[in-house]
Amino acid sequence: MIRIGQGFDVHRVEPGDGMTLGGFWVPCGYQIVAHSDGDVVFHTIMDAMLGSLALGDIGQLFPDTDSRFKGADSAELTREVRRLCLVKGYSVSNLDLTILCEEPKVAPIRGVIRQCIADVLETPLDQISVKATTTEKLGFTGRGEGIACQAVCLLEAVSQ
Repeated sequence: MIRIGQGFDVHRVEPGDGMTLGGFWVPCGYQIVAHSDGDVVFHTIMDAMLGSLALGDIGQLFPDTDSRFKGADSAELTREVRRLCLVKGYSVSNLDLTILCEEPKVAPIRGVIRQCIADVLETPLDQISVKATTTEKLGFTGRGEGIACQAVCLLEAVSQ
């Protein structure tokens, strides 16, 4: 049995010294404005996983009104979502993710981000796809006002 989920996340950015993407610190001219660490990659992955099993979204599970999640490590939150999926009998079989931003440039760090995701999800690296695109200077990402990410996640029933 398989389940498919789609995830999307956006965060505002401001001038700064870097951001975390997929659990990896990326030095750049921006920082993410968020309640947690603002890792749009893991936020998107969590929403795709939760959506595939109709378990809501990260805002329901880890609300920004709860001080326990102030500055939270999104990799740790993703581990918790993975645990919830395993309890339901599912694990990640495939993840396809696209980061939308002008900066930072993702190509030089794509491999490290893929490995970080694979490690957190305890999934083989060849089942994790990370792509990136700019919006050709159009819209809020093009103007450097924010960063977005989208993902599709396939969960498969765990063999008993």
